[in-house]
Order: sequence, then C-alpha cells, then structure tokens
Amino acid sequence: MDLRFTEAQEILRKMARDFLTTECPKTVVRELEKSEKGYSPEIWKKMAELGWMGLVIPENYEGMGYTFQDLTVLLEETGRNILPGPLVSTVISTFPILEAGTEEQKEEFLPKIARGEIIITTALLEAEGTFNASGIAAKATPKGNDFIINGTKLFAEMAHVANYIICVTRTKDMSSPEEGITLFLVDSKTPGIRCEVIPSIAADKLCEVRFENVTVPKKNILGEIDKGWPIVEMTLRKGAIAKCAESIGAIQTCVEMTVAYSKERVQYDRPIGAFQALQHIMADMWTSMQTSRYLVYKAAWMESEGQPCAKEASLAKAYVNETYKNVGKWAIRLHGAIATSYDHDIPLYYRRSKAADTAFGGTDFHRELVAQEIGLI
Repeated sequence: MDLRFTEAQEILRKMARDFLTTECPKTVVRELEKSEKGYSPEIWKKMAELGWMGLVIPENYEGMGYTFQDLTVLLEETGRNILPGPLVSTVISTFPILEAGTEEQKEEFLPKIARGEIIITTALLEAEGTFNASGIAAKATPKGNDFIINGTKLFAEMAHVANYIICVTRTKDMSSPEEGITLFLVDSKTPGIRCEVIPSIAADKLCEVRFENVTVPKKNILGEIDKGWPIVEMTLRKGAIAKCAESIGAIQTCVEMTVAYSKERVQYDRPIGAFQALQHIMADMWTSMQTSRYLVYKAAWMESEGQPCAKEASLAKAYVNETYKNVGKWAIRLHGAIATSYDHDIPLYYRRSKAADTAFGGTDFHRELVAQEIGLI
C-alpha cells in the first residue's frame, strides 16, 4: 500500500487549491451561507468545466475516469476551503447509479452529472434518526407501471436545489429490516414533493423532504426491487470516506492557523506557543490530524482497489468525527475571544465539525459497525 500522492494527484490538489482560493474565498463562503440556494451556480459551472462532478464517472459517460482515491484528494481541498454546495451530495449519489443503474439510466444521468447540468442528493434518514435499515418507514406502493411514494425524509443535503432525489423506501415488510428496501430516482419537480430547509449550526442546507402520493415510474428504480439495502450500505461507506476527506482538510487548516497564531500571540513577554502545556495540546492536535489522514487514505485506497473496507471506513469516520470536533474546540480556546467573532475563520470550521459528525453516520453508528466487524455484536 503506497499512500504517497502520484504526480496526477499532486496536480489535481494544486489545481483545486488554486481554484478555490481564487473563486471561493471566505467572504464568498459567508455570502453563500446566507443565500437561499447555499451555493454559487457560477462556481458550480466552473467546477463542472474542471471535471469535478464527473471525476469518478467513466470516460464513456463523459466523465474523467479517476479513482475514488483521486476523489479523496479533491475533497480534502474542498474541505480545507469549506466549499459550500452540493458537490459531495451529487458525487456520492452518483455511485448508486454507477453500481446499480441500468445502462439506460447511466446514459441518461451520468453525462448530465458530469457536465454539471443536474444536481442529485440522497434521502435516507427519517424520524428515528438512525442509518440502520430499521429506520426506513417511507412506503413505495405499486400501482400499474408506477410506484406511489409516501413518507418524510430528514437531513437530505441540498435537496432544495436538487433536480433528482434518490429516495430510499420500503416496498415490502419482511422479517429482516434489510429486506424489502428499494431505491428510486425521483424527479424533484414531481407533484407531491415538498422540500424545506432545516436551520442548522453549519448553515449547510439540510432539508426535510415530504413525499405525498408521489408517482414514480418503475423504470426509475435503482437496482432490484426489495434488494436495495446493499446499495445503501455502499453509499454510506463511500460517503463516510468522502466526508472524512473533507474533514481532514478542515482539520489541517485549523491546526495550521492555531500553530501560526501561537507564534504571534504574546503573553508574559513570550509567544504563547512557548508554554509547554499549550505545546502539548497542539502536539496532540497535530498527532490526531496525521492519524486521521492515514485512516482516511487507507480506507480510500482500499475502496479504490475494490477491497472490502467496511471496517476501515467506519474506523476512519468514528475517529475523524471526534478529531474534527476536538481540534475545532481547542483551536477556539487557544485563539481566545477573537475566535468567537463571526468575522474570524475558525468558527466557520468549528460549526461544520458538528454537521460533519452526523453526515453518512455519526460516531456511535460507526463504532457499532466496527464492533460488528471485529465480532463483538
């Protein structure tokens, strides 16, 4: 296993960093936080021209044909700059189409995603707030050549601007909750869909989506009827690694800003970084950052190589969740009162650490998955 960046990955990283520094500085991030859409269509179009939305889409569907590990490199940079918008939700929602879509579905949707013409998100969570199959209560009932969907989904990222929503439904009650699950590609303009943005600490445009007698044709089923849970597990696994990649970019920025500030802030006639107690705290921040990076890139490498990595993905997500929150907390404490100001960048990262924690499974959820993988459950 070689986790060193290839020349192509170094080029991708530099290109992404330069682009985001120019096109999406923190002033733009703050403006987009307050905007109704939560993203910039102009920046989105430029990202599409760079091939970001189609990074992992095969070339025969107008994508770039890059690996999942390459995607991790890109997302670390978007996390470093806390890029607002539907990039992660769209890219991760591409995988169910890639893995389970029919050839007709791939030809219809993948080129449009790669060109940045459509935005997609996945609606999984419901009122129980669990990422387990037992939490899926939204019903899809057959009616002729269609299905009728009823139910409410919560925390669907950027659903208010999505053109299509991958809705995870229950099509049959079975003895095992993992059975009877079916995924549908739903046009967001279909009558009966109501979407409302949920206020959150990260201002990241998570949405409540209500499906009331929504008619979806059978041809929009992803995968097989009643056998969709493995697709959900795959999406959660890839999504967890992707969100971790964003998080380590943010973690590194918080650490770098804190170390730089500790060299400038003077108390008792010397920089606060000279005090041993604070040195130890920052050393711990740095250590947890490097550990996070290793866990994430190992999981991403295994995913790219097609190796089973459920344990590694959950281990990374559980560890990175806690690291991001702890690093953000100590970054604020070591900066002092200045870091409580809206105009300071550290709070931008800290607020997002709370949202990153729950995306694609919270810490407890992934700890339980690790426990299952090592035979404790």
